[in-house]
Amino acid sequence: MARARDAEEPELTPVERRALAGELIGAGVAVPAGPGRPSAVRGTVVDETLGTIVVRPLGGRRPVRLPKRGLVGTLEIAAHELPLRGDLLRVRPEDRTKRLLAGGPRRIR
Repeated sequence: MARARDAEEPELTPVERRALAGELIGAGVAVPAGPGRPSAVRGTVVDETLGTIVVRPLGGRRPVRLPKRGLVGTLEIAAHELPLRGDLLRVRPEDRTKRLLAGGPRRIR
């Protein structure tokens, strides 16, 4: 049975799937201002957990921890600019590769 979320969010393209299956640390990221974030964040991913991404902003300022839930923006991975959809990345980093490249029922859509 398909969940309601599946109908709202488009499935990942093969290019997005392969790019996101790799390491996000070191990728460029741009996140617009939003609720709880008065200014936009642009920088490099320096750490990732199940529910957060840590970004070192350009200019060497202090790293910013962003929750993945509801996060939208842009990722630059392997010369590709991909849409950042934090809800799709809410999985342990070590499990993301397995789920993205597998075709099973628990895969990331």
